[in-house]
Amino acid sequence: MDPEKFIISGGNRLQGTVRIDGAKNSALSIMAAALLTKDVCILRNVPHLTDVDIMAEVIRKLGVNVEWKGDDTLYIDSDNFNNYEAPYELVKMMRASILVMGPLLARLKRAKISLPGGCAIGARPVDYHIKGFEALGAQVEVEKGYIEAKVNKLKGDDIYLDFPSLGATENIMMAACLAEGITTIENAAKDPEVVELGRFLNKMGAKVEGLGTDLIKIKGVKELHGIDYAIIPDRIEAGTYMIAAAITGGDVLIENA
Repeated sequence: MDPEKFIISGGNRLQGTVRIDGAKNSALSIMAAALLTKDVCILRNVPHLTDVDIMAEVIRKLGVNVEWKGDDTLYIDSDNFNNYEAPYELVKMMRASILVMGPLLARLKRAKISLPGGCAIGARPVDYHIKGFEALGAQVEVEKGYIEAKVNKLKGDDIYLDFPSLGATENIMMAACLAEGITTIENAAKDPEVVELGRFLNKMGAKVEGLGTDLIKIKGVKELHGIDYAIIPDRIEAGTYMIAAAITGGDVLIENA
Protein backbone atom coordinates (compact mmCIF):
# COMPACT_ATOMS: atom_id res chain seq x y z
CA MET A 1 0.00 0.00 0.00
CA ASP A 2 1.15 3.52 -0.78
CA PRO A 3 2.49 4.94 2.55
CA GLU A 4 1.05 8.34 1.63
CA LYS A 5 -2.45 6.98 1.02
CA PHE A 6 -5.11 5.78 3.44
CA ILE A 7 -7.93 3.53 2.25
CA ILE A 8 -10.92 3.66 4.58
CA SER A 9 -13.77 1.18 4.29
CA GLY A 10 -16.66 2.94 6.01
CA GLY A 11 -20.11 1.93 7.12
CA ASN A 12 -19.15 0.72 10.59
CA ARG A 13 -20.21 2.18 13.92
CA LEU A 14 -17.19 3.29 15.96
CA GLN A 15 -17.03 1.98 19.51
CA GLY A 16 -14.40 1.82 22.21
CA THR A 17 -11.96 3.96 24.17
CA VAL A 18 -9.17 6.13 22.82
CA ARG A 19 -6.57 8.17 24.69
CA ILE A 20 -5.54 11.53 23.24
CA ASP A 21 -1.83 12.29 22.89
CA GLY A 22 -0.20 15.57 23.84
CA ALA A 23 -0.37 18.44 21.35
CA LYS A 24 2.63 18.24 19.01
CA ASN A 25 2.90 21.96 18.25
CA SER A 26 2.72 22.82 21.93
CA ALA A 27 5.38 20.22 22.73
CA LEU A 28 7.76 21.65 20.11
CA SER A 29 7.67 25.21 21.45
CA ILE A 30 7.92 24.05 25.07
CA MET A 31 10.92 21.86 24.22
CA ALA A 32 12.61 24.98 22.82
CA ALA A 33 11.63 27.00 25.90
CA ALA A 34 13.33 24.43 28.15
CA LEU A 35 16.63 25.82 26.82
CA LEU A 36 16.00 29.06 28.73
CA THR A 37 17.08 27.49 32.04
CA LYS A 38 20.19 25.66 33.20
CA ASP A 39 17.96 23.40 35.28
CA VAL A 40 16.36 20.14 34.21
CA CYS A 41 12.86 20.33 32.74
CA ILE A 42 10.64 17.25 32.78
CA LEU A 43 7.98 17.24 30.08
CA ARG A 44 5.15 14.71 30.32
CA ASN A 45 2.43 13.69 27.85
CA VAL A 46 4.82 14.37 24.97
CA PRO A 47 3.69 12.72 21.71
CA HIS A 48 6.45 10.46 20.37
CA LEU A 49 6.24 11.68 16.78
CA THR A 50 8.80 12.30 14.04
CA ASP A 51 8.75 16.10 14.46
CA VAL A 52 9.31 15.75 18.20
CA ASP A 53 12.27 13.43 17.57
CA ILE A 54 13.71 15.95 15.11
CA MET A 55 13.39 18.79 17.62
CA ALA A 56 15.02 16.60 20.26
CA GLU A 57 17.94 15.97 17.92
CA VAL A 58 18.22 19.69 17.06
CA ILE A 59 18.62 20.65 20.69
CA ARG A 60 21.00 17.74 21.33
CA LYS A 61 23.25 19.23 18.64
CA LEU A 62 23.22 22.47 20.65
CA GLY A 63 24.84 20.67 23.59
CA VAL A 64 21.66 19.81 25.46
CA ASN A 65 21.01 16.43 27.05
CA VAL A 66 17.61 15.06 25.97
CA GLU A 67 16.36 11.68 27.16
CA TRP A 68 13.11 9.79 26.77
CA LYS A 69 11.85 8.26 30.01
CA GLY A 70 9.14 5.82 29.02
CA ASP A 71 6.81 6.46 26.10
CA ASP A 72 5.78 10.06 26.73
CA THR A 73 8.20 11.76 29.14
CA LEU A 74 11.22 13.86 28.17
CA TYR A 75 14.06 15.00 30.42
CA ILE A 76 15.81 18.09 29.06
CA ASP A 77 19.01 19.26 30.75
CA SER A 78 20.52 22.38 29.13
CA ASP A 79 23.19 23.11 31.75
CA ASN A 80 25.89 22.45 29.11
CA PHE A 81 24.03 24.28 26.33
CA ASN A 82 26.98 25.74 24.36
CA ASN A 83 26.50 25.55 20.59
CA TYR A 84 24.71 28.45 18.88
CA GLU A 85 24.32 26.84 15.43
CA ALA A 86 21.40 24.57 14.57
CA PRO A 87 22.42 22.07 11.86
CA TYR A 88 21.00 22.56 8.39
CA GLU A 89 20.28 18.88 7.78
CA LEU A 90 17.82 18.87 10.70
CA VAL A 91 16.33 22.35 10.29
CA LYS A 92 15.39 21.63 6.67
CA MET A 93 13.26 18.73 7.90
CA MET A 94 11.04 20.80 10.19
CA ARG A 95 10.14 24.50 10.09
CA ALA A 96 9.49 24.66 13.84
CA SER A 97 13.25 24.28 14.40
CA ILE A 98 13.47 28.06 14.15
CA LEU A 99 11.93 28.24 17.62
CA VAL A 100 15.36 27.61 19.14
CA MET A 101 16.50 31.08 17.97
CA GLY A 102 14.86 32.97 20.82
CA PRO A 103 16.37 30.76 23.53
CA LEU A 104 19.76 30.81 21.76
CA LEU A 105 19.84 34.61 21.79
CA ALA A 106 18.64 34.75 25.38
CA ARG A 107 21.17 32.24 26.72
CA LEU A 108 24.18 32.43 24.38
CA LYS A 109 23.69 35.91 22.84
CA ARG A 110 24.16 34.40 19.41
CA ALA A 111 22.19 32.20 17.04
CA LYS A 112 22.70 30.75 13.58
CA ILE A 113 20.08 28.71 11.83
CA SER A 114 19.29 27.93 8.21
CA LEU A 115 16.18 29.39 6.67
CA PRO A 116 13.42 26.79 7.07
CA GLY A 117 12.79 25.51 3.57
CA GLY A 118 15.95 27.16 2.22
CA CYS A 119 16.29 30.50 0.44
CA ALA A 120 13.22 32.40 -0.68
CA ILE A 121 12.61 35.56 -2.68
CA GLY A 122 10.19 38.15 -1.32
CA ALA A 123 8.38 38.20 2.01
CA ARG A 124 9.04 35.21 4.24
CA PRO A 125 7.28 34.10 7.44
CA VAL A 126 10.70 34.26 9.15
CA ASP A 127 10.78 38.04 8.60
CA TYR A 128 8.40 38.47 11.56
CA HIS A 129 10.89 36.64 13.78
CA ILE A 130 13.74 38.81 12.51
CA LYS A 131 11.78 42.02 13.11
CA GLY A 132 11.17 40.98 16.71
CA PHE A 133 14.79 40.06 17.41
CA GLU A 134 16.02 43.33 15.91
CA ALA A 135 13.59 45.27 18.10
CA LEU A 136 15.12 43.53 21.13
CA GLY A 137 18.56 44.78 20.10
CA ALA A 138 19.96 41.92 18.03
CA GLN A 139 21.94 42.40 14.84
CA VAL A 140 20.51 40.00 12.29
CA GLU A 141 21.94 39.04 8.91
CA VAL A 142 20.44 36.73 6.31
CA GLU A 143 23.02 35.37 3.92
CA LYS A 144 23.46 32.22 1.85
CA GLY A 145 20.36 30.61 3.29
CA TYR A 146 21.24 31.25 6.94
CA ILE A 147 19.94 33.63 9.59
CA GLU A 148 22.63 34.75 12.02
CA ALA A 149 21.87 36.96 15.02
CA LYS A 150 24.13 38.47 17.67
CA VAL A 151 23.41 40.65 20.67
CA ASN A 152 25.33 42.07 23.63
CA LYS A 153 22.23 42.46 25.76
CA LEU A 154 18.58 41.90 24.90
CA LYS A 155 16.45 44.91 25.83
CA GLY A 156 12.67 45.06 25.91
CA ASP A 157 10.77 47.08 23.32
CA ASP A 158 7.30 47.58 21.84
CA ILE A 159 6.86 45.25 18.88
CA TYR A 160 4.01 45.28 16.36
CA LEU A 161 3.57 42.19 14.19
CA ASP A 162 2.15 42.93 10.74
CA PHE A 163 0.67 39.43 10.86
CA PRO A 164 -0.21 37.48 14.04
CA SER A 165 2.42 34.82 13.40
CA LEU A 166 2.31 31.93 15.85
CA GLY A 167 6.01 31.11 15.57
CA ALA A 168 7.17 34.73 15.75
CA THR A 169 5.00 35.40 18.79
CA GLU A 170 6.47 32.36 20.54
CA ASN A 171 10.07 33.15 19.58
CA ILE A 172 9.84 36.77 20.71
CA MET A 173 8.15 35.74 23.96
CA MET A 174 10.97 33.35 24.78
CA ALA A 175 13.73 35.83 24.01
CA ALA A 176 11.96 38.61 25.90
CA CYS A 177 11.70 36.54 29.09
CA LEU A 178 15.42 37.07 29.74
CA ALA A 179 15.63 40.56 28.22
CA GLU A 180 16.16 43.69 30.27
CA GLY A 181 12.96 45.67 30.81
CA ILE A 182 9.48 45.25 29.38
CA THR A 183 8.50 43.92 25.96
CA THR A 184 5.05 44.23 24.41
CA ILE A 185 3.90 42.26 21.38
CA GLU A 186 0.97 43.90 19.61
CA ASN A 187 -1.13 41.89 17.14
CA ALA A 188 0.24 38.76 18.80
CA ALA A 189 -1.05 35.30 17.92
CA LYS A 190 -3.82 34.09 20.24
CA ASP A 191 -3.53 30.37 19.52
CA PRO A 192 -3.82 27.85 22.37
CA GLU A 193 -0.14 27.00 21.81
CA VAL A 194 0.84 30.59 22.69
CA VAL A 195 -1.26 30.46 25.85
CA GLU A 196 0.26 27.13 26.85
CA LEU A 197 3.81 28.32 26.18
CA GLY A 198 3.12 31.40 28.31
CA ARG A 199 1.86 29.23 31.16
CA PHE A 200 4.98 27.09 30.94
CA LEU A 201 7.23 30.16 30.98
CA ASN A 202 5.38 31.68 33.93
CA LYS A 203 5.77 28.47 35.92
CA MET A 204 9.50 28.71 35.18
CA GLY A 205 9.50 32.15 36.77
CA ALA A 206 8.79 34.39 33.78
CA LYS A 207 6.36 37.31 33.89
CA VAL A 208 4.09 37.07 30.86
CA GLU A 209 0.69 38.78 30.74
CA GLY A 210 -2.10 39.04 28.17
CA LEU A 211 -2.06 35.42 27.03
CA GLY A 212 -4.96 34.69 24.71
CA THR A 213 -5.21 38.35 23.65
CA ASP A 214 -3.52 40.24 20.83
CA LEU A 215 -1.40 42.28 23.27
CA ILE A 216 1.17 40.30 25.24
CA LYS A 217 3.42 41.93 27.83
CA ILE A 218 6.64 40.35 29.08
CA LYS A 219 8.69 41.71 31.96
CA GLY A 220 12.21 40.34 31.73
CA VAL A 221 13.76 38.40 34.60
CA LYS A 222 17.37 37.42 35.30
CA GLU A 223 16.87 33.67 35.21
CA LEU A 224 14.31 30.90 34.91
CA HIS A 225 14.16 27.57 36.74
CA GLY A 226 13.33 24.03 35.68
CA ILE A 227 9.87 22.53 36.18
CA ASP A 228 7.87 19.33 35.76
CA TYR A 229 5.12 20.02 33.20
CA ALA A 230 2.47 18.08 31.26
CA ILE A 231 1.77 19.00 27.62
CA ILE A 232 -1.87 19.80 26.86
CA PRO A 233 -3.91 17.21 24.90
CA ASP A 234 -4.12 17.60 21.13
CA ARG A 235 -7.40 19.37 20.42
CA ILE A 236 -7.34 18.42 16.74
CA GLU A 237 -6.93 14.73 17.51
CA ALA A 238 -9.73 14.89 20.08
CA GLY A 239 -12.01 16.74 17.68
CA THR A 240 -11.34 14.23 14.92
CA TYR A 241 -12.44 11.31 17.09
CA MET A 242 -15.50 13.25 18.28
CA ILE A 243 -16.60 13.94 14.72
CA ALA A 244 -15.91 10.37 13.60
CA ALA A 245 -17.97 8.99 16.49
CA ALA A 246 -20.81 11.41 15.83
CA ILE A 247 -21.17 10.78 12.11
CA THR A 248 -21.12 6.98 12.56
CA GLY A 249 -23.55 7.04 15.48
CA GLY A 250 -20.79 5.57 17.58
CA ASP A 251 -20.11 5.22 21.29
CA VAL A 252 -16.54 6.36 21.96
CA LEU A 253 -14.92 7.33 25.27
CA ILE A 254 -12.17 9.89 24.72
CA GLU A 255 -9.63 10.00 27.54
CA ASN A 256 -7.13 12.76 28.31
CA ALA A 257 -9.08 15.21 26.15
